[in-house]
Amino acid sequence: MIGYLTLGSNDIEASSHFYTPFLEIMGAVKVAESDTSLAWSFGEGKPLFLVRKPFDGNEASNGNGAMIALNASSCEEVDKLHKKAIALGGQNEGDPGVRSGGFYCAYFRDPSGNKLNFYCSPDSGS
Repeated sequence: MIGYLTLGSNDIEASSHFYTPFLEIMGAVKVAESDTSLAWSFGEGKPLFLVRKPFDGNEASNGNGAMIALNASSCEEVDKLHKKAIALGGQNEGDPGVRSGGFYCAYFRDPSGNKLNFYCSPDSGS
């Protein structure tokens, strides 16, 4: 159902340095890069992950209440990815841990202020 996800950024180079390391850990490959946008693929038939300057030329801003969740393969990977995101300049918005229903996740904001989380399903092990 989802073809791609897009986050706004005012600094494409900084976004590349932030996102590429942990998206590669998750198995994504950068498939496009320009002065205005970046795109990573997780494989055929899976959604693309994009970061771009807004098409209308205005400054990018993060949406209040908007968040993207990135599925990790395990709870250990959630921990590793969250630590990597923070080391790359992300802001911690919630340490890794179990939330209601056994949902294990960790929240962060990218350098542009966009909110994301890494999560693993309760049946993916710990």
